[in-house]
Amino acid sequence: MTNIFHSDKKNDDATEVKKTSNVLPLLPLRDIIVFPYMVVPLFVGREKSVNALEVALKAEREILLISQKQAKVNNPTEKDIYQVGTIGTIIQLLRLPDGTVKVLIESKQRAKIKKFLPNKEYFLVEVEKVTEKGLHSAQEEALIRTIKSAFETFVKLNGKIPPEMISSIAAMDEAPRLADTVVVHLSLKLEEKQAILELTDSQ
Repeated sequence: MTNIFHSDKKNDDATEVKKTSNVLPLLPLRDIIVFPYMVVPLFVGREKSVNALEVALKAEREILLISQKQAKVNNPTEKDIYQVGTIGTIIQLLRLPDGTVKVLIESKQRAKIKKFLPNKEYFLVEVEKVTEKGLHSAQEEALIRTIKSAFETFVKLNGKIPPEMISSIAAMDEAPRLADTVVVHLSLKLEEKQAILELTDSQ
């Protein structure tokens, strides 16, 4: 993929991000909560957000995705952004004729913001990665079976979810991944999905 950006400073920033695995550029999102294991297309137009993508692209392609508390805020500050999100990897990036950037990102892992680092051109944060552990107990196995059965019924009644999701869910045997995949398809408010995102270890 052709590199569409040019900036010596951002090259330097990208080098610094590469050196520290727990320091990432942050992309504030409007009206969407991104869970692990999702592949999401995003349209980005705000200058600071485009700058964050640029640095991520030149580093390890990783970026932190976190939703804004209020979608209508055009220039969010630290207090306008939730503290928990997901680390994603840039799969594809394209500059559109109107100046907007279309990016395809695969999310991988929950992460919490430890602190915002000084940077005027984009949000740069130190993160704490959240490693989820399944319980691997008989109780968890029973819960997984119940969720799969309930989701299959939900898909058949809903009519808007692709039927192939049933087979996809059926193949999952890890409670955290199963829970994250199911909740993406539920009609919940942004605040409710954020609260679920902030849970760990299948709480």
